[in-house]
Amino acid sequence: MQETDLVSIHHTVVWLSFAVAVLLGALMNKTNFCTMGAVSDIINMSDWNRMRMWLCAIAVAIVGTQALAALGWLDLSKSFYTQSSLTWLSNIVGGLLFGFGMVLASGCGSKTLVRLGAGSLKSLVVFVVLGLFAFMTLRGLFGVWRVATVDTVQTLLASGQDLPRLLAGKEAGAGALAQMRWICALLIGGALLAFCFASAEFRQRDSVLGGVGVGLGIVAIWFISGRLGFVSEHPKTLEEAYLATNSGRPESLSFVAPIAYTLDWLMFWSDKSKLITLGIASTLGMIAGSAVYAIATGQFRWEGFRDTEDTANHLIGAALMGIGGVTALGCTVGQGLSGLSTLALGSMIAFAAIVAGAVLAMRYQIWRIEHMA
Repeated sequence: MQETDLVSIHHTVVWLSFAVAVLLGALMNKTNFCTMGAVSDIINMSDWNRMRMWLCAIAVAIVGTQALAALGWLDLSKSFYTQSSLTWLSNIVGGLLFGFGMVLASGCGSKTLVRLGAGSLKSLVVFVVLGLFAFMTLRGLFGVWRVATVDTVQTLLASGQDLPRLLAGKEAGAGALAQMRWICALLIGGALLAFCFASAEFRQRDSVLGGVGVGLGIVAIWFISGRLGFVSEHPKTLEEAYLATNSGRPESLSFVAPIAYTLDWLMFWSDKSKLITLGIASTLGMIAGSAVYAIATGQFRWEGFRDTEDTANHLIGAALMGIGGVTALGCTVGQGLSGLSTLALGSMIAFAAIVAGAVLAMRYQIWRIEHMA
């Protein structure tokens, strides 16, 4: 394979990822897709509609991603979500920090990008602080602490930590594993979809559009990185490679580490070794898509901080999301959608911890309001 072919594949992955993210940015803005809002609606109003939207997206992502793997179009065993090392303590601690932080910062990483595109200066501050603390947790001060503490606690699973491989067994052949993927996808995805569509309130255009559309977006990025970006023999290493991903593995959407990589790319623009990756392209695409929708519908509004307390909450929340998202190996999209689509145990743990962290933060806010009153 020639160098020009590698460049062409890299560009294809980047531009297609950007296009998918633009559509998702507009879609999330239109449908008000928000994982923090989903938890808040349940606690404050006992309203499950936005949670059903999130669960519908999870279901579609599971069915689509497992179908890609069963058909041989995506090797999920190469994803960092499904590795044999289950860092369950990192998933719990990181998930709790991220969930608590996203409440203080008025939304998770994806919601920050959507609001930034719609004119929120608060989200711009969150974007920068989140990216800074994420990078510090990837390679800086907090990264040293993370590796030396929570990441040391792990459980090794010989067959990998995703349900299909765990249930099929380490010695299962390709056919048996593919069959198990279909079974898991249809049972788990089908149950979630049945729960969602059982509600008449959910069966409205925006709710269904948001859930199905976001889920398909996750599947599309898996296909782009795992199928279109796959090279069986890189001419420099003579080994297989996944082009245009920061991890060198197949990836789907996530919005914590990619925000850090985006800041790094912008700050070192003149460094030709800094290439636009899938994560950077999807981050920029989400902002662009939301901006286009907000401007086209007349919803673009500049928004600033209300007061000092509001500023402090967003700063602390952004820092917690940056630290927590990297520690947990993903955010509400990275673990709560992309990770869950692989049916990895670590993603399930992180998902539960993020929700728990959000609930704790909301309870804290309620207590604080009552205490001040």
